[in-house]
Amino acid sequence: MDTTYDVRVYKTEVYRGKRTSSHTVRWKTAQRAWRRTFRNAAQADVFRAELLAAARKGEAFKVATGEPVSWQRGDPGMTWYEFTCAYVDMKWKVASAKYRRAIAQALTSAAPPMLAAASQHDSRDLRSALANWAYNTRHRDQAPEDAADILSWLRDNTRPVSDLVDAALSRRVLEAVTSRLDGTRAAPTSVRRNRAVLINALDYAVELSLLDKNPVKHLKWRAPKLTGEVDRRVVINPAQARALLTAVRAQRPSGPRLVAFFGVLYYSGLRPEEAVCLRRRDLLLPGIDDNQVTGALSGQWGELHLRAARPDAGKQWTDDGSGRDKRGLKHRAEGESRRVPCPPPLTELLREHLAEFGCQSTDLLFRGTQGRPLATVTYRRVWDRARQSALTREEYGSLLALRPYDLRHACLSTWLNAGVAPTQVAEWAGHSVEVLLRVYAKRLEGQDEIARCRITIALAVGDERASRSP
Repeated sequence: MDTTYDVRVYKTEVYRGKRTSSHTVRWKTAQRAWRRTFRNAAQADVFRAELLAAARKGEAFKVATGEPVSWQRGDPGMTWYEFTCAYVDMKWKVASAKYRRAIAQALTSAAPPMLAAASQHDSRDLRSALANWAYNTRHRDQAPEDAADILSWLRDNTRPVSDLVDAALSRRVLEAVTSRLDGTRAAPTSVRRNRAVLINALDYAVELSLLDKNPVKHLKWRAPKLTGEVDRRVVINPAQARALLTAVRAQRPSGPRLVAFFGVLYYSGLRPEEAVCLRRRDLLLPGIDDNQVTGALSGQWGELHLRAARPDAGKQWTDDGSGRDKRGLKHRAEGESRRVPCPPPLTELLREHLAEFGCQSTDLLFRGTQGRPLATVTYRRVWDRARQSALTREEYGSLLALRPYDLRHACLSTWLNAGVAPTQVAEWAGHSVEVLLRVYAKRLEGQDEIARCRITIALAVGDERASRSP
């Protein structure tokens, strides 16, 4: 039964702590206990009086929420499936492609506790139907027959959003979005991201009057700690970087085209999504005009002018169906650009790249062997082979420069170790000084030994001065 007349309201419980006191109203509906805690006595008394008034009038109480039927707001029949699809559609236009995918993943994780009946569909098929079709505004109506059948079943077999006033159910949903499929807790970054998506979605439910308040915000929950730091084991030194770039050139057929690509990550600290959309017009290099690369110039600094980024999000999540989303620079306003230095070694790599492969002013600087935009899988494959070739077996099996993105970490660490002001490094890197010092201030291999030598010298000088004193 959805409702019951078996209601009993108890006396308010008072807890007096050292700093604050709380007042808890307890009641029972159909042998199920409920409680609501308030900070002051007046609020608790009003709430308890309203419960008593409804019970004395003979009003039915909802079994799922423990509240009188007359308290239900909005459309109590709106199911979780219908609501989450509406939320996805609301967010779609303004969300980036990667955030659209993150929303779909989080809401898919939240689905199992909100099922109103046991599903006979395979759990993997159910998750696939939700993540790839239901929570994709562009493709929902194009779902294949098997996925469409699952979505039709979900439309009729998910619980009402209003059921989330039950703290136990809200807790199960929160645990679902912060856990892996095997029940263990997800990575800290995934936990925080998925919880943020869930909270934002339930704020929208409050906006639609489906809930009086966001139930997840009131659950006791401790966020997992994030180190916020780059693991020093991923950072390479200049000699290792040069060896890796040489190994990249040897990888056929794509390697020669990608030496300069990895070079801009290591020497100028670009993110991969910034490097893939560099064009020739973005290069401010000595000895280069619009039509040709002139004679060799050594030891010359240049500059890169960054205008956009193209993160790899998957074609099903972008507006134009391409694999990469069209975005502005990270942490910058739309249309804002950023200039970064181009050290002499990178200047030479770029000049060699232009001389060998050439491109027009508006052409993409880095492309695949067939002339298509550079694919993530292509440069990752080349990088893995280069690591295997340039590093020892132990180094290859370690975290050392495991990802192309780790070249950016090494670049910023090099700048900091060279004594460049953190404010300048942060400006070139495209984020705040606070993030720079927390995340990227990593020492290179060999810096520990240098520090020990300096301390030894300092101590020796101190001992010498002490021996000379009368």
